[in-house]
Amino acid sequence: MDIQHRHIEVFRAVMTAGSVTGAAALLHTSQPTLSRDLARLEQLLGYALFERERGRLKATARARALFDEVERSFQGLARVIERAKGLGRAEDTELSVLSLPALSHALLPGALAALLAEHPAARVSITPAEPPLLDAWMGEQRFDLGLAEQATPLPGVRVEPVLEADEVAVLPAGHALASREQLALVDFAGQDFISLAADDPYRREIDTHFDTAGIPRRLRLQTHSAVAVCELVRAGLGLAIVNPLTAAACAGAGLAVRPLAVSIPYRVSALIPLHRPAQPLVGELLSRLRSSARPGAWRRNA
Repeated sequence: MDIQHRHIEVFRAVMTAGSVTGAAALLHTSQPTLSRDLARLEQLLGYALFERERGRLKATARARALFDEVERSFQGLARVIERAKGLGRAEDTELSVLSLPALSHALLPGALAALLAEHPAARVSITPAEPPLLDAWMGEQRFDLGLAEQATPLPGVRVEPVLEADEVAVLPAGHALASREQLALVDFAGQDFISLAADDPYRREIDTHFDTAGIPRRLRLQTHSAVAVCELVRAGLGLAIVNPLTAAACAGAGLAVRPLAVSIPYRVSALIPLHRPAQPLVGELLSRLRSSARPGAWRRNA
């Protein structure tokens, strides 16, 4: 017979309790049975683990070395058991989120604050990405949840709406137009304008509105980041039109936000992988995202 887990368990109990009597109590067995198991372990090993002195056991150097290794193994087993139990608790899970950088800055923080307040043991990893990488990774089922703006249908991915609102104007707080309650497209005529990058779908839609209305602007700066647009505006380098979430997150301290007279819809969608094991907290995070995206939630700072 080979060494069995029972033999190691008996050895550990004797080392922990310091005696056969104490070990028998720990394992809820009889002293004779435990003594036989311990003797069998020594027979299988080919050397003594304990010296017998006046009916007492004294661990040998080999026993102490073996005990160190056994303890490391049992500690690892305890972690495995705790992890196995944790996987059954919704609050002890790890959620992986793939998000546009703008949404990880302006929408996710509030939603995650509410979620983690309810589930303090949960863990969340956030990976920022732009299309087409974002679309490719979600199609490959790499993440539990994705956040995108103008989401396109993807194989193996369900798209759910999170927010639909209008783009807004941002301008330096001291600008003459900041006194207006609302800005029309014509108000931007001849103004220095800071744009999103040329390949951004919202940039193309904004340009189309101005081109259709025949309103010229001075297009001096452009960037891929809506946050960068707001900071450039704050620095007094021009006016801009950005999404309402980023505008609300950046508002204040020199940056004014105003609604537009024309509607330029802005949409946020959640991407749910269909072929990835569902995480129990995805539904709750989605609910928190929708709450954070309600107009009253993000307009407070605008």
